[in-house]
Amino acid sequence: MTTNGFCEEIIIAGFGGQGIILAGKLLAQTAMKAGREVTYMPSYGAEVRGGTANCMVIVSDKPIANPVVTRPCSLIAMNKASLTKFGPRIKAGGLLIMNSSLIDGEPELEGDIEIVAIPADDLAVELGSPRSANMVAMGAYLQKRGYLGPDAAAVCLADVLAKRHHETLPVNSKALHRGAEFAAQGS
Repeated sequence: MTTNGFCEEIIIAGFGGQGIILAGKLLAQTAMKAGREVTYMPSYGAEVRGGTANCMVIVSDKPIANPVVTRPCSLIAMNKASLTKFGPRIKAGGLLIMNSSLIDGEPELEGDIEIVAIPADDLAVELGSPRSANMVAMGAYLQKRGYLGPDAAAVCLADVLAKRHHETLPVNSKALHRGAEFAAQGS
């Protein structure tokens, strides 16, 4: 991808209906607004809702030659199947944000991987919006990586959410911040 400078390769994965594609779009939009180079590549399972979903996002200071992420710096795994599939691919020294509401136990990963086990579904329910678990996980990711913040992502929510869902902007913003708070307390 790039030789010198900043380059973060991320895979966000879960099942259809968890907002995986939306989370990737939000990360890409937030990074673009911050002046970064970005690629975004979604992938849907045949079933869509309930099937598999993942997206690859690359954020860099330099032009990106290839949008495919084979060895991510970071993985946001929203379910066990996604952790099983993508966990072994995380680069040494990488970051795993895992939804401990749906993934129990400590994953066995090679390399020095930082693991943040966040009960994203449970925290989203506490906020009164079970469908905001994706934003809780994204907030944790943003807090841990630090190159973008939950405030910047919250500003970009209106750009990526369909207008018919704009009534969820406040709770999704709260979810981003709640995930960031959780990750900050755990460090």
